Amino acid sequence: MKKSYTLKLEGKQWTECLDKAFELKKKDAKVDGFRKGQVTKEIYIKKFGIESLYMDAVDNAVDILYTQLMEDKDTIIPAATPEISVNDINKDYIEVEFTIVSAPEIKLGKYKDLKIKKDKVEVTDEEIESEITSLKEQFVDLKTIDEKIKEGNIAVIDFEGFKDNVPFKGGKGENYSLEIGSHTFIPGFEEALVGLKTGDKKDIDITFPENYHSEELKGAPVVFKVEVKEVKEKVYPEFNDEFFEDLNLPEVKTLEDLKNYIKESKTAEKEFAINDEHLFKCLDKILESAEFEIPEEMTNEEVERLVKEFSSKLQMQGMKLEDYLKFCNTDMDGLKEQLKDEADKRISYRLVIDEIIKLEKIEVSEEELNEQIKNTCEKYQITKEEFLKQSPKDLFKYDMLMRKAMEIVTGEKQEK
Repeated sequence: MKKSYTLKLEGKQWTECLDKAFELKKKDAKVDGFRKGQVTKEIYIKKFGIESLYMDAVDNAVDILYTQLMEDKDTIIPAATPEISVNDINKDYIEVEFTIVSAPEIKLGKYKDLKIKKDKVEVTDEEIESEITSLKEQFVDLKTIDEKIKEGNIAVIDFEGFKDNVPFKGGKGENYSLEIGSHTFIPGFEEALVGLKTGDKKDIDITFPENYHSEELKGAPVVFKVEVKEVKEKVYPEFNDEFFEDLNLPEVKTLEDLKNYIKESKTAEKEFAINDEHLFKCLDKILESAEFEIPEEMTNEEVERLVKEFSSKLQMQGMKLEDYLKFCNTDMDGLKEQLKDEADKRISYRLVIDEIIKLEKIEVSEEELNEQIKNTCEKYQITKEEFLKQSPKDLFKYDMLMRKAMEIVTGEKQEK
């Protein structure tokens, strides 16, 4: 459902919004005869016009009017950020129109006893050994050797790539450490270094893959001029007291302890993933018979949220969203279009869970809420004040309601 509401702010309330806007504007106002920030409102308006205050005053007015609107029990509950437009504005009043979209009505089919099979948790010996190998890599030492390069060695090289005898962009490196067998470079490059020694030079003829990201180099034959500066081999740590002390895991003193620790960690990790997968399978099953239509406004808002999440992940990896879009040969509109299906899936899950909360009349008492907040604070060793800054009480309560609904869907207790 979409509904528009028109509200007017006038008299003292509108005057106060204009006064607040003036207090902001006068700080930077330059008026002859007045020190910066000291001009009176009357003189300011005479020089710049009252219209110069409208833009800042609108923000305050909209907040006031929207609060009033939400306090009215007849207002529909918004499911997305309302569309706001100023219909009229002058020195006496402002008239604002809010267009609100509510969540769609949803009709559910079967949502209990779905009989969706959950995978069993299994951690193999191979997985444990793989984790141990990865752990050893973190403590590996590199030893310079005077031997021919072989698989697994680190070759420190200078290189420069040429296409038609002309150096190409991004094809040069100095003192670059390349692990042979890591497949970091294009196919054939690392293999061509095997058998070389420190001081050796070699021209490597190679062809870039047809699916290479650079149009200039895609499928192009090139020559890399390479000089080997140093050869290193990996020296892995021994499983001794010093190694286990460096791990800084109090419960791990032996290799057997380490294997048990890894198995427990991997089991917990897999259980979490399997529980999530099981929940999503149950929700997808419910969606097969559910009837509803997602408003475009809800989709667009969820897409914006996904874009922000994606941008944050890229930043953590040291990459900007703009650079990613260029690399993928797309733009923001293209990215948003790609994210629409995921956005609708998230919204659908949320709508299903909200409807189950309503149908099952699920509630969280104040006592339950406070007890769970207390337990969470103890678990993460933070104060209640610190916790509520990060997770407002209403959001935490909604999270508890969702978990109770999920338990109905999956037929299993949800981990808190």
